[in-house]
Amino acid sequence: MKLIQSRDNAFFKQLRKLAESGRERRKAGQTLLDGVHLVESYEKIIAPLDTLVVAESALAGGEIADYLAGREVVVLADALMRELGLVDTPSGLLALAPIPAADGPPGLAADAILLDGVQDPGNVGTLLRTAAAAGVRQALLSPGCAAAWSPKVLRAGQGAHFVLAIHEEADLEAFAATYRGTLAVTTLEDSLSLYAAEWQSPLAWVFGAEGQGVRRALLDRAGLKIRIPMPGAVESLNVGAAAAVCLFEAVRRRLG
Repeated sequence: MKLIQSRDNAFFKQLRKLAESGRERRKAGQTLLDGVHLVESYEKIIAPLDTLVVAESALAGGEIADYLAGREVVVLADALMRELGLVDTPSGLLALAPIPAADGPPGLAADAILLDGVQDPGNVGTLLRTAAAAGVRQALLSPGCAAAWSPKVLRAGQGAHFVLAIHEEADLEAFAATYRGTLAVTTLEDSLSLYAAEWQSPLAWVFGAEGQGVRRALLDRAGLKIRIPMPGAVESLNVGAAAAVCLFEAVRRRLG
């Protein structure tokens, strides 16, 4: 067990770079996982992790101490753990984890979720989590999306990353042009009700950022334009809520 108390420590500097910079994460091929749930999910689905980092106070007892029993860890002074600023409420446990590579190019005949310029980390993580829960196995993120493997997106994804093939910096228009299924997008323009629309599998759902929505080039390629009926006194849904409605309507039809 090694205790790090100085911000000048080389390992702490490495952690801070990974916490703050997507470029550093891509260069190193590594990211940081925060919390027992993410660490446990990664080890169960991907592989055991060699480098576990724990806040000094978390060794006193509780879930983290129980989880780490018998394992080699690096201990960070509490102030240094807070200084990393990974998430708003750090759990006290971090893991240095290799970023899993997508196994080959995106599948052109499989269900997919396409994120077009979704910049909010919480929304990106929620969308990935919802897609994974609905049985989708691949996600394509356009340039301009929040970095999929950033700590805040990982926290919101709650382990969804480890069951998805995630393609960042993806050319969504090129994918749409060759996709051998139905490209679906939510829009008010020339659209059908989600509950009246018909489609064939496979299905790729495109979701855009709040405000801008899905860009025109993808709207024009969509074979299915749908709207979510909203009889209440609101005009729109958060992108995460809209995705959940659409993806689980597809699940309902598939299971029904």
